[in-house]
Amino acid sequence: MPAPTPPAPVDEKRASFEREALVHLDSLYRVAQRLTGNAADADDLVQETMLKAYRSWDQYTKGTNAKGWLLTILRNSFINEYRRRTRHPESVDIDAIEPFAVFQDVQEEDPQGAFFDRIVDDEVLRAIDTLPETFRETVVLSDVEGLSYQEIARILKVPVGTVKSRLFRARQMLQRKLYDYAVGMGYIKGSKP
Repeated sequence: MPAPTPPAPVDEKRASFEREALVHLDSLYRVAQRLTGNAADADDLVQETMLKAYRSWDQYTKGTNAKGWLLTILRNSFINEYRRRTRHPESVDIDAIEPFAVFQDVQEEDPQGAFFDRIVDDEVLRAIDTLPETFRETVVLSDVEGLSYQEIARILKVPVGTVKSRLFRARQMLQRKLYDYAVGMGYIKGSKP
């Protein structure tokens, strides 16, 4: 009996891409939606990301962190396309952010953001969407997608210390925005007047 014919390189590439990359579509879409602010632009961004990823699939080291690699492509695509559309980048006055957290009763027990893991819902996602881009992408990658500081640093091409600083500031902004909501939902006790 003759030996089976090996698969064509295109079929092998497609199978590998489907196995390692397509499983991350939901994560890519969630991040894209938080970055772009709307479903149509998020769809376009994910489509562009997957097309770029497929075209350069031979550059990806099989079996490594495909999600991180794809998120890097997504972020770079976002920066290149969507920032080009808005010539005026968002700015934030870092000094205006209060140097203390308003959720004091959870700050000590929860330095890595487990508090946000317990209350991520539509209200929280809307609050995340209002953050300046630099902080929004950091908090989405950490608290929504669950990536480590090191993975986020690689994707954003910044030092780990910068990731920690941005995440701290983003959480402070979210705490201020969500304080009344968290009290109303019973997640924390309100301050007594």
